[in-house]
Amino acid sequence: MDLLPAIDLLGGKVVQLVQGDFDRSVVHGDDPVEVALAFEAAGAPWIHCVDLDAARSGEATNTAHIAAVVDAVSVPVQVGGGVRSVEAARAMADIGVTRVVIGTAAFLHPEIVEAVSSQQRAAIGLDIRGREVAIRGWTAGSGSDWDEVLPRLVDAGAEAVVVTQIEREGLMGGPDIVGLSEMLGATSLEVIASGGVSDLDDLRALDAIEVDGRRLGGAIVGTAIYEGAVPVAEAVEVLRCAPRG
Repeated sequence: MDLLPAIDLLGGKVVQLVQGDFDRSVVHGDDPVEVALAFEAAGAPWIHCVDLDAARSGEATNTAHIAAVVDAVSVPVQVGGGVRSVEAARAMADIGVTRVVIGTAAFLHPEIVEAVSSQQRAAIGLDIRGREVAIRGWTAGSGSDWDEVLPRLVDAGAEAVVVTQIEREGLMGGPDIVGLSEMLGATSLEVIASGGVSDLDDLRALDAIEVDGRRLGGAIVGTAIYEGAVPVAEAVEVLRCAPRG
């Protein structure tokens, strides 16, 4: 399982939202490039960026900052937030982003996932509150549970699904092991977990999830890294040395 340290951007600053609430943002840095370089130096195999402004409005706002991160590091960068059209996805590819995460558009216009996936690497973003899929930067409910939505998207060409449990986001209260196990068993896509990691033991627990011989592909970690509870270098080593059954 890969560690994907998170750089969530709001107005160009590195922040974390508590439970997806834009009114409860915690600023962790003013320079996303500096943060990304530190993650790379610590051995992170990926970096996960989110344009929170774009996730809420649909308008790309932090593209220049994301481009600067991509230019500064040699590891692959995954980007989500406001990728709601083929053109928006292509703009990310044009600045060197390795994989885009399509959330709201995947729910509202599933054909976009297929169109994007035919041209570049893509993942489906399922932001979940309880079991309900949330859209538009976590600001609205979709009225549909994830197990209704995911089967419609599984054959669209995306290579992974990024699952964020909103109610655990930024709280460091532990990941949703039961829900992630259920999702892993329900899809053939690689599953990447996000939300709730509080320490290295949580990463070990995520890495130990196994359903029908399949394991999670990765874990996105933000707050626990910035609070010092999950040092990136130690986390990478823990996952590298994790026992396999």
